[in-house]
Amino acid sequence: MAMCCKRSENHVEEGGGPVASPRCRFPHRALWLSLSASLLLTVLVLGLTWHLGLSRPSSQSLQVVRITVPDEVGLAINQTAVVDQQNHVVTFSVASAPNQRSTVVFDVKHGLICYKPVHQDSCFLRKMEQPDYDHVHSLLHESAHKSRFRLSANETQRQMEFLGVLAASQVEAAALEKPLQALCQDRSVHWTRMAKGPGKQRLVYFCIDICFPSNVCVSVCFYYLPE
Repeated sequence: MAMCCKRSENHVEEGGGPVASPRCRFPHRALWLSLSASLLLTVLVLGLTWHLGLSRPSSQSLQVVRITVPDEVGLAINQTAVVDQQNHVVTFSVASAPNQRSTVVFDVKHGLICYKPVHQDSCFLRKMEQPDYDHVHSLLHESAHKSRFRLSANETQRQMEFLGVLAASQVEAAALEKPLQALCQDRSVHWTRMAKGPGKQRLVYFCIDICFPSNVCVSVCFYYLPE
């Protein structure tokens, strides 16, 4: 920025005659205004960049994993799992019937599993137990190295779980955490509890099969408890 100089004749020499001397006036106010505007613009740009970085979901943390396993008669069953490493969430899409798929979400951070059967009007919720953590952690770990798994019929361990649906213990979908809330926003949500079996007086209504890269397939079967 150029300096603006002005000659002044107010200075008087000892001999009595005025002598012109330069008096320079630097535009301090304009300089500070320019610097302040530049600083404010920089802060706004950095703040906007930070905000967009937080609000935009990181697609790099999502990975699609495909698991193929033969059923009891040797037919291949394909299931898909979307692994969110950043939020510790695994979403399974599993075949329940021809051309129909149910959704199961493992929310590891909050210790919850949510089942959304394709042919039901409800979601079913339960707390994770240690075997669930083990199965999901194997998937979180293995998915970092590969995205396709083919399980062997001879090596796969098949397990069965029974969940009793507590019809009276309904939960508002809005009260759930975000991954489960988005899954069940248009359905009723009910708690379930683990049991050894439905007993002779109970009828199993449906089952969902979930397979993990650790060569474990779990058949989760639901039945309704009296209110």
